Amino acid sequence: MRQAFLLPLLACAALVAQSPKPEAKADAKPSAEVKVGTAVEKMEIQGEATTFKVAAGTKIYAWTRVTGAADSTVTVVFSKGDRTSKQELKVPRSPYRTNAYRTFRTGDDGEWTVKVMAADGAELGTATFTVAFE
Repeated sequence: MRQAFLLPLLACAALVAQSPKPEAKADAKPSAEVKVGTAVEKMEIQGEATTFKVAAGTKIYAWTRVTGAADSTVTVVFSKGDRTSKQELKVPRSPYRTNAYRTFRTGDDGEWTVKVMAADGAELGTATFTVAFE
């Protein structure tokens, strides 16, 4: 009776031992998905758009999901011409969602670019958006 019980158990153990293990994607190129919006709630972008008509003093958020860059940092760069603002963010695991924001003031209207840069300076993701004031 014991043998009848052990045979199916041993057969399952043999199948598990033979099944291929998922290979780690060590050579996966780091990347970042980038979205721009008016808020971040529960780690998701809110008010996503490419054009914003806002009042002076409004924050616009850059939400990003970084993959392939665990245990590192990324820099989020908002830029328009020679104006830039940067924020360095930790990426403890992959994939990882995080965000940065910039407060837009009078004179900041126009087309902006937000880039997510790796620690080595490589561009991981980008988004463009336009700001106009009410």
